[in-house]
Amino acid sequence: QVQLVESGGGLVQAGGSLRLSCVASGRTFSAYAMAWFRQAPGKEREFVARITWRTGATTYADSVKGRFTISRDNAENTVYLQMNSLKPEDTAVYYCAADRIYSGSIYSTYEYDYWGQGTQVTVSS
Repeated sequence: QVQLVESGGGLVQAGGSLRLSCVASGRTFSAYAMAWFRQAPGKEREFVARITWRTGATTYADSVKGRFTISRDNAENTVYLQMNSLKPEDTAVYYCAADRIYSGSIYSTYEYDYWGQGTQVTVSS
């Protein structure tokens, strides 16, 4: 059984920063890549950022480019999302996801095999 556990969410003022963490565990955990998604109330879950375990190659949604940075610590099976210059529209539940086998639809939730429980990020204006 693979588990993804997020932490680091909270309440922050616009312009502030937060760092989210996602720890992956499980007896045979192995993934091609990890990603962050977010879901605001009444909206669909949307792609935020992705990183491959082996090369560290990254992909970002246009809405967060230049403000968010995804990184990973292979030894600790941990992925981070550094969020700077936060805006009220970044308010959402943020989910960590693991992609076992790349199938080409990295922006879709269907690409990912495992999900965390989510962590709330609230940005006040």
